[in-house]
Amino acid sequence: MGMLPSARTTPPPFYVTGVDFAGPFLVHRGNPRKPTRVKVYASIFVCFATKAVHIELCTDLTADAFIAAFNRFCARLGVPHSLHSDNGTNFVGTKAEFDEVQHLLHHPDTHQALSDHATTSNMTWKFIPPRAPHFGGLWEAAVKAMKSKRPPPEETFSGTSNSAHI
Repeated sequence: MGMLPSARTTPPPFYVTGVDFAGPFLVHRGNPRKPTRVKVYASIFVCFATKAVHIELCTDLTADAFIAAFNRFCARLGVPHSLHSDNGTNFVGTKAEFDEVQHLLHHPDTHQALSDHATTSNMTWKFIPPRAPHFGGLWEAAVKAMKSKRPPPEETFSGTSNSAHI
């Protein structure tokens, strides 16, 4: 068997991360006696070194929803050095927004005005080739595992202990 790339063996957890969306899923929200059903999506972050999985819920598939999920991920586990994803429009839009902010922050005029705690990290975002989902096998396997572990839709709404509440 061949050697694994160094990004998969040496860095600390979530230093190199893959991300993908899964869903939609219907979950119960609000009062447990009379819950409302809400459609949510799961943003799945996978560590390349340890294969640990972190899941954040998103209300929709927009770049803004992903930015909110990414901010929650970074608050819990730190900013990754490298983020890998497919070419979904929400990921491409988010990268464009990050690049714009990065350019603004590295501009000489604004760089002087920023305090030390507001500096950004040097995270790189890498996309897999278009029409090649097998390049994202690590996070696609996490999506498959998550989908196989969740209860079927008829159990989700039955009010049993399998129902999810947010």
